Amino acid sequence: MKALKYSDISLVPKYSDVYSRVDCDTSIQIADHKFKLPIIPANMKSVMDMRLAKWMSENDYFYIMHRFGRKLSDDVGIANSEDWKTISFSAGVQMADKIEVLNISKNSNLRLDFLTIDIAHGYCERMRIMLEHVKKRLPDTIVIAGNVTTPDAVVALSNWGADIIKVGIGQGSPCTTKDKTGFTVPMFTATKSCGDCYQSRDKFDVGQKIPIIADGGIKCNGDIAKALVAGGDLVMAGGMFAACTDSPAVTSTINDVPHKAYFGSASAENKGHNNNIEGKLTNICSNNMSYEEKLNEIKQDLQSSISYGGGPDLGCLKDVKYFEL
Repeated sequence: MKALKYSDISLVPKYSDVYSRVDCDTSIQIADHKFKLPIIPANMKSVMDMRLAKWMSENDYFYIMHRFGRKLSDDVGIANSEDWKTISFSAGVQMADKIEVLNISKNSNLRLDFLTIDIAHGYCERMRIMLEHVKKRLPDTIVIAGNVTTPDAVVALSNWGADIIKVGIGQGSPCTTKDKTGFTVPMFTATKSCGDCYQSRDKFDVGQKIPIIADGGIKCNGDIAKALVAGGDLVMAGGMFAACTDSPAVTSTINDVPHKAYFGSASAENKGHNNNIEGKLTNICSNNMSYEEKLNEIKQDLQSSISYGGGPDLGCLKDVKYFEL
């Protein structure tokens, strides 16, 4: 069976009665939260920091603050004290993470809208234990969990308590998992197979689709539309945001061209040591755009995608046909 990357497919236009692409709606709704775009900057050190997280929250973009070198309860406390519109942070599955969740649950004044629990291989016993712990302690928090790459894993994490599943292993440009371990599934195929899974828990209506985030493999704005066509509900990208002028990635000049230091979560640069490394540092060219400018570009390109897909909103992309190249 052939597995497909985003570059292996092209989308087929549909009839549209949209008068102008500027009328196309790129917004998404997650529970009581409405966001301008379905795109999420990766929760990585070289992509997201507290400054950008606050800015995105205040401007109605969805974000996930990374967990590396951070203390969850401190960050949640800061966001609450400043009354952020949306409070969305990350945790791992270590005992320290469980204690942080417990500490937050003991303070009834703390709000945590979203908590992302993501580890390299999310289809595991430690994830099950952590999800059960989080759902017990923070029942009102929307829980995102990953990363996984098969339908079985999506259903399992949903049954364990995750509300949204993050799909994608080894497909990000700074990730070396596929080369060092042999394990990966190209993103269009992974998203398509995982985007058609349904919940089986009693508290949900039977047949409700399990929402997923397609995480990785995004090389251009058109890939975002392809991820949504494949079945993604949201899309996560790293490099295109690390390349922004105001990203936390360190800026350097190479041959008179500005570059940004983009590295994976399992890289030595992120871990601070050389054990069990499955990531690398890549100096990528700056796109000479701020986060705000890049997000506006993505909005305009997605509006065009919607107009080609029949419009008037992102829902039309679910019925778009495609060719394998």
